[in-house]
Amino acid sequence: MKIERIDSEITKTKAKITEYQNRLRDLERQKTETENTEIVALVRGMDIPRTELAAFLAAMRQGSVSPPTGRTEDEREPD
Repeated sequence: MKIERIDSEITKTKAKITEYQNRLRDLERQKTETENTEIVALVRGMDIPRTELAAFLAAMRQGSVSPPTGRTEDEREPD
C-alpha cells in the first residue's frame, strides 16, 4: 500500500515538474520576444538609416561613439 502511494506521488510530482518546465520555457520565450520588440522600437526611434546602423553599433562597441543617455537636449547638463 505505502509503495503504491509513494509511486503515485512520484508520478504527480514528475507531471508538475514537466508542467513547470514548459511554463518556464514559455515565459523565457515571451521575455525574449518582448526584449526584441523593445530593442527594435528603440533602434527605429533613433532615425539612423539602415545602411549606417551596423557601422554606428560597431563604433559604439569599440567606444568611438558614446551610447545615448536617454535624456533630451533640454534635460542635459551644460558642458
